[in-house]
Amino acid sequence: MKFRHEWKHEIHVSDMITLRQRLRAVADMDVHAVNGRYEIRSLYFDNLSDKVLREKLDGVNAREKFRIRFYNGDTSLIHLEKKSKLNGLCSKESTTLTKEEAQAIVEGRCNWMMDSDRELVRELYLKMRFQGLMPRTIVDYTREPFVYAPGNVRVTMDYNIRTGMQCTDFLNPDCVMVPAGDAQIILEVKWDEFLPSIIRDAVQLEGRRTSAFSKYAACRIYG
Repeated sequence: MKFRHEWKHEIHVSDMITLRQRLRAVADMDVHAVNGRYEIRSLYFDNLSDKVLREKLDGVNAREKFRIRFYNGDTSLIHLEKKSKLNGLCSKESTTLTKEEAQAIVEGRCNWMMDSDRELVRELYLKMRFQGLMPRTIVDYTREPFVYAPGNVRVTMDYNIRTGMQCTDFLNPDCVMVPAGDAQIILEVKWDEFLPSIIRDAVQLEGRRTSAFSKYAACRIYG
């Protein structure tokens, strides 16, 4: 498992406009972006005791969360991901799911998972069975992504964050989504061993401090 550094900052619209111009001058647009952005839908898992949410809010040093997601409305490619945090560093493991498999998980039909040839699918199954993980919240947002090869840097700006409230019907395009409270625009910077100075300078904004903002936590305000 490879861990990466991560910064998060809550920024304003004026900051985003400034950063967009700076990053276009020094970094490349993510090849998966459509007109400079893409739409993300994620389904996050938690248990009835809100283990994942509480560990995030309490700042637990070693924690993890599972989610299923797809991009730009394309359900032909669905990702199952586990994001881990340890000592302030982050890592992500990922595998693919078919649309039918994702729907089965949403509906609680999970016995097939224990025989999967994908380790991450089997791990989610065990944690659904023994830790009580279940689908809890849909999170939608728009992302503007930039990449910079030296340092394997990825810079994203996420906004228009919306929650499905109690809806977990992940593949239903008609699921009602509402704005996630007063969620700001979120700037995220991720890199491996070093952050090149050209990117460090580009993302500097006066008066903006590193944040622990969580889109999942922001979208849990409705339950």
